[in-house]
Amino acid sequence: MLETEPRQSDRHPRPKRRISRFSERLLLIWDFAIVVLVAINLALLLFDSLYLIPPLNAAFAAVAPSLHDTYDATIRANFFQIDLCFVAIFMLDVLLGWAIAIAQRRYVRWFFYPFVHWYDVLGCIPLAGFRLLRVLRVVSLMIRLQRLGVIDFTRWKLYRFYRTYYGVLMEEISDRVAINLLSDLQSEIRDSEHLTQRISTEVIQPRKAALVDEIAARLERTISKGYAENHQQVHRYVAALVARTVEENNELRRLRRLPMGDAVAEGIERSMSDIASRVVHEAIDGLRSPHFHSLMTDLVGSGVDAWLHVDDKTDRVTQQVLIDMLELLKEQVAVQRWKNEFSAPRTRHDPAHGHETDA
Repeated sequence: MLETEPRQSDRHPRPKRRISRFSERLLLIWDFAIVVLVAINLALLLFDSLYLIPPLNAAFAAVAPSLHDTYDATIRANFFQIDLCFVAIFMLDVLLGWAIAIAQRRYVRWFFYPFVHWYDVLGCIPLAGFRLLRVLRVVSLMIRLQRLGVIDFTRWKLYRFYRTYYGVLMEEISDRVAINLLSDLQSEIRDSEHLTQRISTEVIQPRKAALVDEIAARLERTISKGYAENHQQVHRYVAALVARTVEENNELRRLRRLPMGDAVAEGIERSMSDIASRVVHEAIDGLRSPHFHSLMTDLVGSGVDAWLHVDDKTDRVTQQVLIDMLELLKEQVAVQRWKNEFSAPRTRHDPAHGHETDA
């Protein structure tokens, strides 16, 4: 009967099992031994490859004839068998790592290990093309030792040299690719016809309603928030504006000359200031009404329609703007930042004076 629901182990992966510190130390020693063996094996493969080159073979025989004869009789004659001994140890390492991965439940399925460590498996094949994959075994073991804190190859000069010039190479390659891509985009924009019209009809028009609603909502929130944060300043400004208007009104000036005119004029001024402030307050509160939202939507929609109006001049201007923007991006990408890093003065710590000095 077919299973219709996933098993409990599939829904909830089992937690990884940890090994004891003694076992971890044994594995660490084993990893060191494998690194040494792989290094010896790679050195032997390299030397044997050079040995097969006739000029180098003749030079070796001329410089050290006895050593040449010993190598030819003992190692070269039994090279395949010697390599099989290394392969047997490497296969044992693969099987041991596989068993440990199963015991620790490192992967979801027990058979995932050889696929994850494919370079270890293929490196065990005693053929010239696959033997080179044993270099990856050294790299993976070094990364494991780095992760365990046994070594720190980031402090090695060779690693710093690699990181420096690898970064330079990658920056140069990525810059060339990016500049070519931007140049192709500029050519496409120049050769395109009615680009602005296509942007308007194919990109903006289908999303016009959403854009209008979003712009109108943002305007409403901006006005409402601005009034809430500055309502006192708004009321003082309205009061000052009303006072200046009353002061400049001729009718109220004549009213002040009458008996009790000042009191009447001040009452009128306070009433007008209160009315103006209430009008502003009611207007701001009206921003939350559906009527104002509809009005704002119509205004924004009219503005978007006017903005989307396209003619030949607009199309040319838009194309030129896009081309100039891409040109600026090309100039920025072309900046070789690695030159600035190399030209920057390096500093080193001076223990005698307790400060940084230029190297």
